[in-house]
Amino acid sequence: MSWHATSPTERYIHYWEIRTMINRRRFLQYSGGAALAGSANLGWLGMTLAGTHNDARIVVIGGGFGGATCARYLALLNPAIHITLVERNKNFVTCPFSNTVISGLHDMDYITHSFDKLQSDTKITVINDEVTGIDPVTKKVQLQKGKALRYDRLVLSPGIDMRWGVIEGYEQKTADKLPHAWQAGPQTALLRRQLRAMKDGGLVIITAPDNPFRCPPGPYERASLIAYYLQKNKPKSKIVILDAKDKFSKQPLFQDAWDSLYGHMIEWVPGSQGGKVTKVDAKSNTVYVGTEQHKGDVINIIPPQQAGDIARSTGLTNDAGWCPVNQRTFESSLHADIYVIGDACIAGKMPKSGYAANSQAKVCAVQISASLQGMAEVEPSWVNTCYSLVTPTYGISVAAVYRHADEGIVAVEGAGGTSSREAEASTRSLEASYAEGWYHGIVRDIWG
Repeated sequence: MSWHATSPTERYIHYWEIRTMINRRRFLQYSGGAALAGSANLGWLGMTLAGTHNDARIVVIGGGFGGATCARYLALLNPAIHITLVERNKNFVTCPFSNTVISGLHDMDYITHSFDKLQSDTKITVINDEVTGIDPVTKKVQLQKGKALRYDRLVLSPGIDMRWGVIEGYEQKTADKLPHAWQAGPQTALLRRQLRAMKDGGLVIITAPDNPFRCPPGPYERASLIAYYLQKNKPKSKIVILDAKDKFSKQPLFQDAWDSLYGHMIEWVPGSQGGKVTKVDAKSNTVYVGTEQHKGDVINIIPPQQAGDIARSTGLTNDAGWCPVNQRTFESSLHADIYVIGDACIAGKMPKSGYAANSQAKVCAVQISASLQGMAEVEPSWVNTCYSLVTPTYGISVAAVYRHADEGIVAVEGAGGTSSREAEASTRSLEASYAEGWYHGIVRDIWG
């Protein structure tokens, strides 16, 4: 990953990623080569790798931050193995930075990425198709168009699905009127159109779910950037966040920014004070907290979530709808030789974020390479940084380094941290530029 860390937090995180994610000597052992022998340059580790002569077949389902990363790094580690990436869509649209599209700062092309460069950089076969079934016994993946893929190892990065009906009245068809926009693409465009069509003086309602869910700071960044759009175009309007929780990620930083930048435009209602939405009525644009009604002009319902459907139908989830895994390797606790990474898995203290999925994918790639060669597991480490934009020139972040302990993945004490509440405007502006740099860097790392 070619990115230059410029803030103290980024330098520290980047240092940890290089130094502790994978032991250099053992990484080279797993790759089957020496530092200068191979042709594939792995810039983020500062080394090159030679390929193994392993004829294994690996299928990766899901072409997002987890799946595409894992496929790329498996190919770099093991150029001889057969890697097939199955993704239902021709292009991948990222949830990170989708809030900038909703608020009109970027268009959809900005967050839409092709798999062409991934294929030209590697020998990965990309199939655009829907997975209809997985047989863990025969080790076959069935595709909607009829093809069946055999695998020796299977990696799932299926993302999330909404838990329809948990909020009374909020079913899949309801999202056509009250968008969630928590899976980027048509829903992103729909919410953007609704905001543009709303009259000045209108009310935007955003509902935030209880933990765990994809991107914990996401609803609050969304409220910030919608407020930025409204302040410039519809300044009499207001945003109400009805939250199932009593606290949220980077809360003091967000609330300080809201007070200084947006005045009373944004109101946050915690769950204990009437924020937990129990019912919606799409016909009247009304949400309910018990018997209390809130009628909005634009309503963004972010419902409770669970692992993607293919993980649930394969029997890879627990009663809560998430996938338990060996948190050292990401191999499923329920089916051997199937690995689950990204938002769908239970990854200890790591949040469900794009950067977390990217970090998990790299560890998973190394652990699979070790497994295929009958070698010991590597001692893993992970990193995550979650940036949030309050305006295009006001950024905040939280960062952490993670290690494996007896109880699973835990944060390394003293590593990372959050942006300072006392930071000057110039620092906020730098953080906003770091956010843009992070996005460009990580999409190059994944899709090329």
